[in-house]
Amino acid sequence: MLSKKVLTALNEQIHHELASAYLYLAMSAWFEAQNLPGQAKWMAKQAREETGHAMRLFAFVHDCDGRVILQAVAKPPAEFKSIVDVWQRTLAHEEKVSVSIHTLFELAAQARDFPTQAMLQWFVTEQVEEEKTARQILEQAKLIKEGGAAVFFFDRHLGKEAEKE
Repeated sequence: MLSKKVLTALNEQIHHELASAYLYLAMSAWFEAQNLPGQAKWMAKQAREETGHAMRLFAFVHDCDGRVILQAVAKPPAEFKSIVDVWQRTLAHEEKVSVSIHTLFELAAQARDFPTQAMLQWFVTEQVEEEKTARQILEQAKLIKEGGAAVFFFDRHLGKEAEKE
């Protein structure tokens, strides 16, 4: 059985994951408007992943006889300064999500809630991968800046990466 504090924190994490999906959809829409379909596809895939993360938590709460209480998701930004700006925000957002997961894990440890800790271990590992990927893409985006053919090939590469799996 979930403690009230852990249940509240799990509901907050569901909210964070859905807000992440919404943010990545906004970024996907911006990339589409910039005629960068590969990066749009990559962000749309990330949005689906974030929704999947929320649903994983959703199912866990129900499996533990808890109640999911959904919160309103704030409107994400619609405009970005540049490709680099989007990827900087992506990395910063993933770092913020990692802190949230780590805080939730710590709360579960303090509550001696072993099932929640075990479930959250997947998220801890996932966030290492998410931050690494966002950091790598950001560094590549900084290398190409906003110029010409390199942007085209970068976009195409990310589109192909999004098609994997």
